[in-house]
Amino acid sequence: MYGTVVRDELREPTRRLRGAIPDVFRGFAQWHDAALAAGALDAKTKELIALAIAVGDECDGCIAAHARGAARTGATAAEAAEAIGVAILMNGGPATVYGPRAYAAFLEFAPDEAGDTAHAG
Repeated sequence: MYGTVVRDELREPTRRLRGAIPDVFRGFAQWHDAALAAGALDAKTKELIALAIAVGDECDGCIAAHARGAARTGATAAEAAEAIGVAILMNGGPATVYGPRAYAAFLEFAPDEAGDTAHAG
């Protein structure tokens, strides 16, 4: 449960920091929503791009958030795997560590091959 564990670990520290600098978090939320809104690229494609960048940046919290976002916008396991593959191409060895983390998080938040829905929390 990689994605859920990361999200749970970050929940309280993020809540405290958001309380200390609410305007920064409000501004980031607006920026986030604007960047990921459907436009010339659909939201699913944008979440897959964000997931790949999260792998390259070695950001566990970003991986958890965008794995969940990709799953919620309808990305398939094959699409997530290919996006992660591009991240591995562009980032080399470290991405071979964070790529599997991202794929595990995606599978945690996405429906599995049998059609059962994983607990997305």
